[in-house]
Amino acid sequence: MTSTGYVAILVAYAGGLVALGLYLSRRVSTKDFFVAGRQLPSGLIFATFLAANIGAGSTVGATGLGFSIGMSAVWWVGCAGLGSLVLAFFVGPRIYRLAVRHNFLTVGDFLEMRYSRAVRLFLGVTLWLGCLFILAAQLIAISRILDVTAGLAKPWGCALGGLVVAVYFSAGGLRTAAWLHVIQITVKIAGFCIAVPWALHAVGGWDKLHAMAAPPGYFSPVGYGLRGILSFIVLLVPNFFISPGLIQKLYGARDESAVRRGVGWQAVVLLLYA
Repeated sequence: MTSTGYVAILVAYAGGLVALGLYLSRRVSTKDFFVAGRQLPSGLIFATFLAANIGAGSTVGATGLGFSIGMSAVWWVGCAGLGSLVLAFFVGPRIYRLAVRHNFLTVGDFLEMRYSRAVRLFLGVTLWLGCLFILAAQLIAISRILDVTAGLAKPWGCALGGLVVAVYFSAGGLRTAAWLHVIQITVKIAGFCIAVPWALHAVGGWDKLHAMAAPPGYFSPVGYGLRGILSFIVLLVPNFFISPGLIQKLYGARDESAVRRGVGWQAVVLLLYA
């Protein structure tokens, strides 16, 4: 397929997401925007969490890490699964109960109730800076993919990716994002199922890949060493049960059962994906 064909497919996909987002955003109230009316069933919680956690870092980033350190890269996404288990069965249900009791719409509401307005303001500014770097990394990853598939220059790739996300999310908030995440995660998993067999075929199969010259422990999930694995666990696992972006999503759950089942099954899929 030519680069023009790839661009046409990408534009159609992006346009479809925007159109569906605008359609779903009709008659969205403030509560719907922030917490989807607290009506998301476990299936939508599952989809929106999985779509958030399988992104540029767990695909492009994890692939690069796997090339560098071998099978020990499993801990990169594996830590996301472990942290999600903590969120599903310990942190999530407790903070959800508080959100319902005190009508929290944002994580800032919890910080103000638990600590003070000053703490909310300080952490809000700090998290804003952190999220800015995360957003930049995500847009760069989008632009890289668009460059490889369609020859689109980096500034245009960042602009297109940012525009699509901003339009459909700002139009309808969490409710719209949750439904669109169902489409996105379906596309991601389908792409993964196509890419892995194709890549293995390109190198002559798993046996030939395993026979390639590689450092000792390259094909072992613990080959990176105990210190390296512990560094992954310490640095990454907490991110998936204290992340404001993820906690905000579980605010939209229908009940505590939806939190446990949706986030819990998402954790299982993350571990398998890793």
